[in-house]
Parts: sequence; structure tokens; C-alpha cells
Amino acid sequence: MKINGIHFAILTTIVSGISIFINKYAVSAIQPALVFTTVKNSAVALLVFALIIFSKKISLIKKLKSREIKYLLSIGLVGGFLPFYLYFTGLSLVPAINAALIHKTLVVWVAILAIPLLKEKLSRLQIIATTLLFFGNLFIGGFTKFQFSIGELMILVATIFWAVENILAKKILSTVDPDLVVAARLGIGSLMLLTASIIFYPKSILNLPGLSSSQLFWLSATIITLFLYTTTWYRALKFAPVTVVTSVLVASTLITNLLSVIFVTHNWLVLFTLPSLTIFLGFCLFLYSLKPLLSNTQASPLPLESVS
Repeated sequence: MKINGIHFAILTTIVSGISIFINKYAVSAIQPALVFTTVKNSAVALLVFALIIFSKKISLIKKLKSREIKYLLSIGLVGGFLPFYLYFTGLSLVPAINAALIHKTLVVWVAILAIPLLKEKLSRLQIIATTLLFFGNLFIGGFTKFQFSIGELMILVATIFWAVENILAKKILSTVDPDLVVAARLGIGSLMLLTASIIFYPKSILNLPGLSSSQLFWLSATIITLFLYTTTWYRALKFAPVTVVTSVLVASTLITNLLSVIFVTHNWLVLFTLPSLTIFLGFCLFLYSLKPLLSNTQASPLPLESVS
């Protein structure tokens, strides 16, 4: 059976859960957050360009139409520059669980945009499943309350930017290879991030060759997870409705908390049990609602009605 959009979405969810766990430590190890994000994204952009060359997709760049180029430039700005700066700066200012919960509202903003602009739909069962996923996130991981701080606001704005980017990507992925979209997002975004880093933190840029082994470890870990996340995410978007893909992603918090128990606390708190079961139930319900997509053996877009 060939891998389709939902399979890619599940892979992205697993990678996202690992990435959230790693990034909280990495963003604290390398300061300022803007420089950390710049180095990480630039490295991934180079890996994606290498992938394009190795897979002999470089010729596809010459075939891009002017409309497609405009979309790719917009994705680079809206998805690869502004939200990364806002998110990782905000992440350095607020608790990880607050940041994760705000980012999980991505499905809400995507639905607000995708339903009228892309004519996508969510079934009643999918809405119930997504609600369970979100409320499970709300009560897991020690969340107490939102601080309504500048850091949380930055993460919220970043999430909305990413929602807009997802709509743009969904429109262009019907005719453009996912790896080219990733290259545009991270390549253009990295150039902008690098410019901002040189302007605001020139000394930090010059000190990069002196990173410690610990800092290099965390940086390498985030590079790997971001590379895997972006390459699977855009393939999921290409072959499945964007509302479905972002809904599945909400379950990533369960992965993050399992990693925290294994590597940090070494103790599964009773408080985690009910929220974790709620997330797991929501995830299973969502997968059940996607049987038409999961049983599809062709890795190609399906009509929206098949998942509505």
C-alpha cells in the first residue's frame, strides 16, 4: 500500500511531538532565539536544496510559472520568516505548555480560512474528535493558566501566520512539488532571518563558530526534526485536506509528554492519565473518520466529500 496524505500527517504528528520536546531545551541553550532559529532553518534549507539536487528535481524550478513563484515568495515571507521569529522568541519567554496549547489552535485558524477559501469540510465526528484532542491538551502537562503576556501574543500571531501559509501552500501544492515549497519556505525565510540577525545580533553571529558541544548537539537535533517535519508536512498537505492534516497534528502533545516522562520526570502522574486517554480517544476517532483516505492506495488528492 502506498503512503497517502493521512499517513504523512501521522508521521508529522510523531515528529512534531519529538520536536516540541527538543526545541524547549534547544532554544534555551542557544541565545538569542532569533539567531538559533536562523542557524537551524538555514541548515535545513541547505539539506532540502541538497535533496532537490540529489533527487534530480532541480529542473522543476525552471518550469515554475509566475503565479507559482509569487505564491512561493509569499510562503517564504508568511511561513518561513515572520512566524519563526515570533514563535521562538515567544517560546523563550513563556512555559512550553502554554506555547504548545497556543500552537494547537492552528487547526481553528486553518478551519476558519479553509472552509470558505478551499471549500473544505469537517464531519461531525471529526469535529468531536478534534474537540477531544484540544481539551486533552488543555489539561495535560501541568497547564495552569494563560499569562496574556507579550510572549504568548507573539506565539498566537505566529500561529495565525502559519495558518495563512498552510492555505497558500495547499493552493500551490496541486502543481508544485512539495520539496520546492519547503525550499522556498526555508530558503527565502532563512535569508530574511539572517538579515535580521546580522542587524540586531551581529556579535552572536560572529560567535557561532565557538558553540560548545552541548549547543551543537541541541542544534543538530532541531535541524533533524525540522527537516523531517517539513518534508512530511508538505506531502501531507499535498495529498489530504489541510483541515484534516492540522487536526491530526493536535495529538502531538501526547508524544511530547511521553518523552518528558521517559527522559525528565521519570514519573507518570495520575493527572496525566485522563487527558492522555482523551487525546488518544480523539486521535482514534479521527482516524476512524478518515477510513476512506486511509484505505486509498493512491498517493493523490481525494475529493473533499470523501472525508466530509
